Amino acid sequence: MNSLKEAVYGLKINKVRTALTVFGLVIGIAAVIVVLSAGNSVQEFMLGELDVFGSNYVIVEVKIPNTVHHSTDNAVGQAQGVTITTLTTDDLEDVIENVPEIQRGYAGIMGQEVVSYLGENKKTNLYGVSPSFVDIDQGAKVASGTFFTDAQNANLEKVVVLGKDVRDELFGIDSPVGKMIRVGKEKYTVIGVMEERGADIFLNLDDMILVPVKTLQKKILGVEYVSFFFAEASSEEAANTSVGQIEQILRINHHISGNNPDKDDFAVVTQQQSQNLISEIISGMTIILIAIAGISLVVGGVGIMNIMYVTVAERTYEIGLRKAIGATRKTILRQFLLEAVMVTFLGGIVGIMLGVALSYLISIVANSLGYEWPFSISVFSILLGTGVSTLVGLVFGLYPAKRAAQLDPINALRSE
Repeated sequence: MNSLKEAVYGLKINKVRTALTVFGLVIGIAAVIVVLSAGNSVQEFMLGELDVFGSNYVIVEVKIPNTVHHSTDNAVGQAQGVTITTLTTDDLEDVIENVPEIQRGYAGIMGQEVVSYLGENKKTNLYGVSPSFVDIDQGAKVASGTFFTDAQNANLEKVVVLGKDVRDELFGIDSPVGKMIRVGKEKYTVIGVMEERGADIFLNLDDMILVPVKTLQKKILGVEYVSFFFAEASSEEAANTSVGQIEQILRINHHISGNNPDKDDFAVVTQQQSQNLISEIISGMTIILIAIAGISLVVGGVGIMNIMYVTVAERTYEIGLRKAIGATRKTILRQFLLEAVMVTFLGGIVGIMLGVALSYLISIVANSLGYEWPFSISVFSILLGTGVSTLVGLVFGLYPAKRAAQLDPINALRSE
């Protein structure tokens, strides 16, 4: 108890130094808390976005042959303009017809065009999808009017459904249903408006115009291919078992010989695989960011060591006097080690409070921007912050404390 009182007294007489030492650790601990919280929130957010489709879907996307679907080579290649033109709506129809587990699906492709109404112009993303899109994507709801039908898609009819933001920008508070807008050089009839959805990790439907996929292909883009399609199975298990059959059908359709995935110009992914990939990516990023944040803890620890050295030097006479009247090495060691641990523990508590506050602020800002961003603080992050701060005090305070304990009392008294 006396060692604790002495430690508290030692911190009180050097308030500015103590505060500066605590500040360095506060930043490091807060950074660790925010990183772990952001990692949890991002993972919950992204998995929540995937859950919109349910657990029983399979997604087929184009990829560059001889690359891995989620590789840098595939992403960079497509970003640089490599276009895969072999995936078509016929592929989706063949899958639905020949794979018993698959019940329905929708194909998709995106484009961009200038849209105008009564002199109001807007360059807008066009999202071409099959009519079953609104049945499969649980987050896509029609607020007014109707969605396009299979007949309208097959007949290449010039009809569109507006996202909320596009409706607001072109029509304000007026109802656009039944009115004509110009998409590029052609006039299209607005048949519906989507409910507000907000931005997500994939796309912002509020700022898009939905077009029948075949109309977008033939009338606007002049292409025959699509970028992806979703196939809905009867269950999650059925989705997993259907992957091999889908791959076989696509290889036959795309004239890919053998059973070599490297030659595939497509990738078949289930929801479980998507979730696992997201979890792996986020876990990897979190580890890297924690390592970066940990550097500030090491810097803070070095600062503690230096300050403890200064403290020992300033209090050499005091140490000599205490040892002269009977204080043991163990008592001196315990006192200075307690000072270091108390400083870092205090920094850990304040850092945790700051980290929680910043994480909550990030959640508020993200939600205000339209993202369903959960506020997530794990017990692990709290324990990690407390444990790391205490450990830093022990590790970086031990050597200065041992130096203080080993001082010769006679030489220490002569230093005054």
